[in-house]
Amino acid sequence: MKIFYAIQATGNGHISRAMELLPHLHTYGQVDIFLSGANSHLSLDAPVKFRSKGVSLFYNCNGGLDYFQMLKNYHPLDIRQQIRDLPVEKYDLVINDFEYITSAACSKKNIPSINYGHQASFLSAKTPRPAKRSQAGEWILKNYARATNYVGLHFSRYDDFIFTPVIKKEILDATPTDKNYVSVYLPSFCKEQLEKIFSPLADYQFQVFTKEIKTPEHNNHISFLPINKSLFNQSLLHCTGIITGGGFETPAEAIHLGKKIMSIPIKGQYEQACNSAALEKMGITCQPVIGKNFKTVFIDWMNKKEIVRLDYSNSITESLEYLFNLHQSLPRDLRQQVYTEAEPWKI
Repeated sequence: MKIFYAIQATGNGHISRAMELLPHLHTYGQVDIFLSGANSHLSLDAPVKFRSKGVSLFYNCNGGLDYFQMLKNYHPLDIRQQIRDLPVEKYDLVINDFEYITSAACSKKNIPSINYGHQASFLSAKTPRPAKRSQAGEWILKNYARATNYVGLHFSRYDDFIFTPVIKKEILDATPTDKNYVSVYLPSFCKEQLEKIFSPLADYQFQVFTKEIKTPEHNNHISFLPINKSLFNQSLLHCTGIITGGGFETPAEAIHLGKKIMSIPIKGQYEQACNSAALEKMGITCQPVIGKNFKTVFIDWMNKKEIVRLDYSNSITESLEYLFNLHQSLPRDLRQQVYTEAEPWKI
């Protein structure tokens, strides 16, 4: 079997998940990778056959989206050409982890695909949403990477096509400890802002990850660390808790390890608001912004006794079995009909 695997390279979660899935996908057949996006700080330890800057999100230094940088990196004529040229028709199976160009190419050529990943879970009305829904955000989650079928991943199995998160092998095989520090991964903040936020909390130790440095830097009670898979795994394994955005993979790994979590979603990113709504329902601390009272919020969180811990160790086997059974059972004419009726937009 020839498998086309499209991976979104905005943020690090998609790449982290792909590195865990690839050894399993190789047992089913030959896998060619399409990496699309321009804002990831992890390298993919696998050969990439197709590469594109795609459509990416960029962040400012104050917890939100950088719309100017997003527009600057958007090249519609290049994307149109890539949609025409992407050879999805040469593959037996197209797996798409929330990547637009692949979705549009499959739609244009009537090629079936399966959207596998966290965003696919939002096709279900049972997946948690914030109290204030965003119509634009809902439309993007459901239409940005349309497919003929979906296999979702989320913190809980909210629907029959939704499975629990994919956890890195290094996390699954490790024994967590508590070495009395807090890990911090807030990619929408810059180093200067992070230092201002955590400097007043001198009674606590922090390991803060930032894209702005290449080697570790130590400043009193704050250690600044570069974004690196091994360093981050070790920090998460031995921390007391983690302060992170409203992403999916990092909170999922922390839940599996039984670590304290504070989630601060990126402003303007609706998916992260949805994730925070799900985490709050589980009893996990979520903050919409880092405000003037953050010191009090932080101390209250550190004194909180309740910790959520769930076993996510079987997700890969269960979700991939479902995916390949789905692929084998879907009739060709139905696959074409779905695209004809539900094409998100034409390019």
